[in-house]
Amino acid sequence: MENITKIEDWIIEADIPRMQTAMESGETSSEEIVRTYLKRIEQYDGKLRSIIEINPEALEIAQALDEERYVKGSRGPLHGIPLLLKDNIDTHDALHTSSGTLALAEHVAAEDSFVAAKLRRAGAVFLGKANMTEWANFMAHGMWAGYSTRRGLCLNPYGPGELFVGGSSSGSGAAVAANLSAAAIGTETSGSIISPASQNMLVGIKPTVGLVSRSGIIPITHTQDTAGPMARTVTDAAIVLGAMTGVDERDEITKSSQGHLLSDYTPFLDASFLKQARIGIPRYYYRDLDPDRMQILEDAIEVLRSEGATIVDPVELPCQETPWSWNVLLYEFKKGVNDYLATLPDNMPVHTLEEVIAFNNEHAEQCLKYGQSVLEESEATSGTLTEPEYLDTLRVNSEMSRAQGIDYALEQYKLDALLFLGCEEGDDIAARAGYPVITVPGGYAEDGVIAPGGYITKGPVGITFIGTAYSEPVLIKIAYGYEQATKHRVPPEMSKLEEV
Repeated sequence: MENITKIEDWIIEADIPRMQTAMESGETSSEEIVRTYLKRIEQYDGKLRSIIEINPEALEIAQALDEERYVKGSRGPLHGIPLLLKDNIDTHDALHTSSGTLALAEHVAAEDSFVAAKLRRAGAVFLGKANMTEWANFMAHGMWAGYSTRRGLCLNPYGPGELFVGGSSSGSGAAVAANLSAAAIGTETSGSIISPASQNMLVGIKPTVGLVSRSGIIPITHTQDTAGPMARTVTDAAIVLGAMTGVDERDEITKSSQGHLLSDYTPFLDASFLKQARIGIPRYYYRDLDPDRMQILEDAIEVLRSEGATIVDPVELPCQETPWSWNVLLYEFKKGVNDYLATLPDNMPVHTLEEVIAFNNEHAEQCLKYGQSVLEESEATSGTLTEPEYLDTLRVNSEMSRAQGIDYALEQYKLDALLFLGCEEGDDIAARAGYPVITVPGGYAEDGVIAPGGYITKGPVGITFIGTAYSEPVLIKIAYGYEQATKHRVPPEMSKLEEV
């Protein structure tokens, strides 16, 4: 017990290298780290609701990895490190994969997703499944971010019951922010990693679509979906990202990453790169910011300038007034979900989107707090992806977000990256382009306004950098330089949960 108490003294905000050093020296073990996190989960997550379920095999796995370290040595930087996975990522173990739904509450995947298999081989301990906005927030208009039928509403540890937690990787963000796990894996279609990372004072990386396989992940859209790391530091996020990449024969788009993917992104933790970086400021997207968040943005620009970066201000994107449509998501969701559900065993209650809707109607009191209008709208499509409306939107999204958007700005102004605040409109453009995004803690807005969707904008805010396809190394350099110059991240005061 003395050693566990000692771990509790330093586990708060401990990064992955610190944990590895402690395990290598014998100061602690994976088992003890897992026990410490489990104790914190028991203490705090009853109200935070960031985790849907705990892996009952976590301690056994940690013990086995400790023995392996002693006998054979470490597998690498993730050996024995506890991670949480979003509840839409398949794991073939004692955990369920449900996307937060009651319909899939008993679903145990037949095999690991590609991402889970990679992380498992790297030595990660799957601590559990993180809560999420049900169906990755593609279930109903007006559904509150972080809500799922299985676990209820996940809260933001910086202001539980008051501050926006972000979605849809809400539990991944809240749990890592609250020091309930070393890091977590989220998934993003448009903002679902970057939003909760920003709102919970974390680093989040949404990789280029194609860098990380989506096989074994409950989908929204094959055009935009990707998994990515959420962590307390750029270093930790870079470590986890390197363990996730790879070409997967079951996900055709990953073949485009050949020649671009890396298994180690830590060489790009280079703060000196800021002296040669050129960063663009797309002022059009800042036009509606409230004073507190605008000040955070201006402060970030000044820090980057003082660190030697060339700031190009303003830059214009030809696409900036484009009226965007969500048709691609609406049409691709039905096909993607039907393909995934069709692989489930006969004893599962749903095998199509139509059956999901029927199941929810049959269990309306439990399942339909916010309705299921988006599911119904998607079901109304053909599922064949042949509609002219869909094909036209796909073309517009690609053209406007790339050649008339991010790539235009980077080439026209000779930039390394664009700077946005948190999960503002720029992240949506990058999502449509399939381009990478990284957000880093930028500060705390003491005051805010009611934003579209009804949430209050005060609270943690991230500084977000966006680049072109497979520019993760450059974005990591910039983000690391900014992080080291500012060190904005501070842990939440967990005593606030006692007031909820």
